[in-house]
Parts: sequence; C-alpha cells; structure tokens
Amino acid sequence: MFSFLALLFRAASIALRAVRRNKLRSGLTVLGITIGIAAVVTVTALAGGARESVGAKVSSLGANILIVFPRATRTSGARGDTSGSKLSERDIRSLERDSTSIAIASPQLRIASVIVYEGQNADADVTGVRLDYFEIKGWKFETGGPWSREGESTAENVIVLGSGTADKLFGPVEPIGRWVRIGKSTFQVIGVLEPKGTTPFGEDQDKVALLPITTVRGSLVKGRADRVTSIVLSATSRETTVNAKKQAEAILRQRHRIEEGAEDDFVVRSQGDLEKLGDVIFGALTALLIAVAGVSLVVGGIGVMNIMLVSVTERTREIGIRMAIGARENDIMIQFLVESVVLALIGGIVGTLAGFGLIKGLSAALEWDMALSPAALMVALATSTTIGLVFGFFPARRAAQMDPIKALRQE
Repeated sequence: MFSFLALLFRAASIALRAVRRNKLRSGLTVLGITIGIAAVVTVTALAGGARESVGAKVSSLGANILIVFPRATRTSGARGDTSGSKLSERDIRSLERDSTSIAIASPQLRIASVIVYEGQNADADVTGVRLDYFEIKGWKFETGGPWSREGESTAENVIVLGSGTADKLFGPVEPIGRWVRIGKSTFQVIGVLEPKGTTPFGEDQDKVALLPITTVRGSLVKGRADRVTSIVLSATSRETTVNAKKQAEAILRQRHRIEEGAEDDFVVRSQGDLEKLGDVIFGALTALLIAVAGVSLVVGGIGVMNIMLVSVTERTREIGIRMAIGARENDIMIQFLVESVVLALIGGIVGTLAGFGLIKGLSAALEWDMALSPAALMVALATSTTIGLVFGFFPARRAAQMDPIKALRQE
C-alpha cells in the first residue's frame, strides 16, 4: 500500500513538472473541461436559486391557497375567452358551506381600468373582493387598513392600493384619505399594501387596487348580477389542500350540473400545482443546460486524450529507458493515467472557481439566493477525475504496451 502511494506521489510530481514545462499547451488542453465544469456548477446553483425564488413567489400568493378560474370556452373546436364565466357568489357560499377542508373563500371581480389622481394616471388591476381576501392572500398593510364589514355591505366608496400603484399616483405624498377617480366614480384611499413583488407568472402583485365587491358592482360594472371572474380559497391547513381541491371540484361540478365524463367549465389550481409545474420546468431546463455543458466536457476530455497521445510520442525514449531499468507495464500506465487526471483536475478546480465567481455575480444581478453547494463541488471534482481516467486510459495503455527495444531506438 505504501509503495503504491509513493508511486502515485512520484507520478503526480512528474505530471506537475510536465504541466509547468508546457503551460500554454496545458492551459488550452483543459479549457474545455474548465468551461464545462464552470457551466455545470453555475447551472446547478442557478436552478436551485430559481426554485427557491419561484417557491417564495408561490408562497406570496397566500397561505394554503387555491384559485378557481373559468375554463376557456370552445368555439368550433378552438379555445375562446373566459368572459362568459359561470362562476358566481352562490358557488362561493356552497364551497364554504359544503366543504370540510375549505376555511374561507372570496370572489374576485376584475376590470381593466385607469386610476386618476390630479393628473397622474396609473394602469392597475382593479379588483372587487370580500374582506376575507386579505386574510387568504396574507396581505399586510404598509399604511392604513382594510374596509369594515359594514362598509362592504353598504358598498362604501373606498379603495386599497398596492404599493406600486400608490407610488405611481402619489409619489412622496401620503395617500391615506385622498380621493382617486376610476371612470366617473371617486373612491377614498384607506390603505396601502406592503410590497409583494411578482407572481410566478410575472404578474405584478403591487400594481393592484382592491375595492369591496359590492362597490365594484354598484359603481363600475353594473348589470353583472353575481358573476365573478375567479374565486380564491384557503384550505384549513397545508395538509388538507389536496382534499380541499377535490371537494371544490366535486361541489362545483354538482352546482354547474356537469355530467359524468364531461369537461369541467372551471379549473382549480393550488400552490402544489404551481410548485410541481416550476419543478418540471426548471428540471427540464437544468437537464438541457447540463447536457450542453456535458458536450463541452467531452470535447475537453478529447483534448486531454489528444495531448496525452502527443506526450507519449514525445517521451517514447524516456518510456523505453524506464522499462529497461525495471519499470513494469503497470508503473508506466499509472504514471500517464495520473498525468491525465492531474490535467483534468486542474481544469475542474479552475472551472469550479470560475463557476463560484459566476454564481456570486448572478446572485447579485438577479437578487436570488444562490450558493455553491458541497454536493456540486464534489460532483465537479469527481467528474474531472473521471474524465482524466476515461480519456487518459488509451494513451496510458499505449505507453505501457510499447516494446522497450523499439522505444530505446526512438530519437
């Protein structure tokens, strides 16, 4: 065992001297491995950071949340729009009454509109909701607060603004108590929400304006009866979300009189669905990018094999002398394998350091929590070692099988 370790140490020393003698050639040889390892390390950290970022955005949608959307209608076999939504407030009352896993629910009645304040305009997602909506979505207030139950029942002309909408309209001016105009109606600002950022779909959650749904129906969208554009639900706990989704689907199918086997006229989405979708997307992208990086590693490995074959040819006489004084085939093979592994490891270490720098830069630019994990570091070094062994085997075997007499005659 000791003699084998000593042989490896001597082979490593020879390999390092060979690298120092041919710095430019060695650098160009390991460039492909460096690029490949840097790409693998960076992509792994990027995928982890993206998953955490999307997970945080999904969580920002609210606690144990489910959203019911109307399914787009079909016209002549093609998907149409969702303007003919069959979702209603009666559906919400049934969901709250008949489901054991749904805690609370709120309608959403959205309109695309412009909010005006003293010459300042802001395009916003104007939405009529119930007071329970703030609890479902986990909204907190930067200033002010929500309306009251009494204000909701009397269709009070009040409005709560997202931080982005408030900044666009008022800038440094305190918005609480001021009046804004939507269409021909005016509404008093009673609250500004804390910033939440974008959803996983890229929707800006801070570019919103929330009003009592009774106010929206009375002032902005008269004649829509109790129809709603979507419904948000909160399950009783994270563990009951799946059951809440099943119960919501069963209740809505019964209320909408959908026959068995027929397509639903609604879609229920949960946080789990969004997380799974994110995992599938990022998993596919990560696999694709790692495959591209793998091509670079193969190219780098071929470069190592090529330079090792050149090295064997250049050192033919040296190999013959070593065999003449007693070196065995295994000794020669180990020497050249170690040299190949050293070259590949140098590329792996440099690539890992380059990847670490890229991770830091991307983390700062994207504002994601990205880090070089110990597992990724071990995989990078193991990959480098494997490349050295695999692509160095043929040159090492060729060196070990040389005829000592012919090798000594080589000039």
